[in-house]
Amino acid sequence: MQNFKAIIQYDGTKYNGWQIQRNGGVTIQGKISDVLTQMVGNQVDVVGSGRTDAGVHALGQVANFLLPEKFSTPYILNYLNRYLPEDIAVVSVEKADERFHARFSCKGKTYRYRINNSLIPNVFERKFIYHYTDAVIDVDRMREAAKYLIGKHDFMSFCGNQHIKKSTVRTITEVSVNKRDNEIYIDYTGDGFLQNMVRILTGTLIDVGIGKIAPESMPQIIETKNRAAAGFTAPPHGLVLLCVEY
Repeated sequence: MQNFKAIIQYDGTKYNGWQIQRNGGVTIQGKISDVLTQMVGNQVDVVGSGRTDAGVHALGQVANFLLPEKFSTPYILNYLNRYLPEDIAVVSVEKADERFHARFSCKGKTYRYRINNSLIPNVFERKFIYHYTDAVIDVDRMREAAKYLIGKHDFMSFCGNQHIKKSTVRTITEVSVNKRDNEIYIDYTGDGFLQNMVRILTGTLIDVGIGKIAPESMPQIIETKNRAAAGFTAPPHGLVLLCVEY
């Protein structure tokens, strides 16, 4: 058997996230597994670099799977893109070392969250950008607050699962807040992210940007390890997984 690595992009609007659910539901992982199983004739398990929530998108999700060596990378790529739904595309397929694991070999990820801070909706990108009209967002305040997120911290305050038993310590290496016309986009790079973490960080930075939370309150919010201390959870459709590092 040969280990293969694939880079995948998808519009997550219609899906219950990346990962196959115990209680059913349509997922990206499930769709890819189904097509590969159809191609090979027996069950093929697909491993992703990590979960993305329902409604979240990806430009550079990474997965690996084992297939018989007789299947070439061009054949696999063409077969997947022929039979996958139009909102899922496989960008590349390549042979990988047998030890490569999309999740455990991962060194870091970069996510982007997009916000349209205008009274006029972005009609053509409405599925990929959060239309926020409650107030004008001050990006300088957001940038000031974002500085406190850099480094190794316990991000329990920004975790959507308050019953998590695993470590909630993560390292964020970069948070950049940029504005182009009425669009604000925030890029987060780190060694890993907790459930809903990027969306909660974004909601908190928006609350900072509208004056609801002081930028200098961020260290205290982190220190409390209490979800109630942070801001709201931004909706999923503004979030995209840009790339995964190995």
